[in-house]
Amino acid sequence: MRFNDNIQFYSESESHYDPKIGDYVGSVTLVDEEIANVTESGTDTSVQNFGDIATKTLVIRLINSIEYKWSYLTVNGLEVKYKPITTRQPLKNNTLIVGEMNGN
Repeated sequence: MRFNDNIQFYSESESHYDPKIGDYVGSVTLVDEEIANVTESGTDTSVQNFGDIATKTLVIRLINSIEYKWSYLTVNGLEVKYKPITTRQPLKNNTLIVGEMNGN
């Protein structure tokens, strides 16, 4: 199995004013970047998770486990955002199933 894709994990927090630094903080921050094997899931998984096949779902296999909070991810730096659906931890690697965020 080739791990030839780069996954960027982002965290979203509401922007607020921090008087200590005198500026607004929050919004979107890059949490981590990992290498992964990315494949599209089948239509059965899309129907089961979203009720239709219009929403694209991906299966992402990672070498390391994800021990941090994240809101969405991107694949290879592209603009399409994917939200978490489920996480599985089989004997080898770690698996995320993510769905495309519509309207973002």
